[in-house]
Amino acid sequence: MDTIVLKFGGSSVADNDKLKIVANKIIDLYNKNNNIVVILSAQGKTTDKLIKEAKELGTKVNDRELDALLSSGEQMSTAKLSILLNNMGYKAISLSGWQARYFYK
Repeated sequence: MDTIVLKFGGSSVADNDKLKIVANKIIDLYNKNNNIVVILSAQGKTTDKLIKEAKELGTKVNDRELDALLSSGEQMSTAKLSILLNNMGYKAISLSGWQARYFYK
């Protein structure tokens, strides 16, 4: 059994219809007896929107807080894909990077 790592950018997961296309690609590879790891970007334009909103709060944007804010976009994408895959009958969970480190020991 091979492990395949897939990365999808923001335009690939921009809306629910595109998430379904991604889910079907994952399912196809999984059904060929592969382990699948998926890395997702925030849905299209989400990162730009979050940066704009942060800058509207003031000129001093703390790097740590900006990182926390921007990571929420990726977390939304992974949670939505996990919800979709589970509803399609495939067990999936969303993990942040730090969670994955502990999950796969």
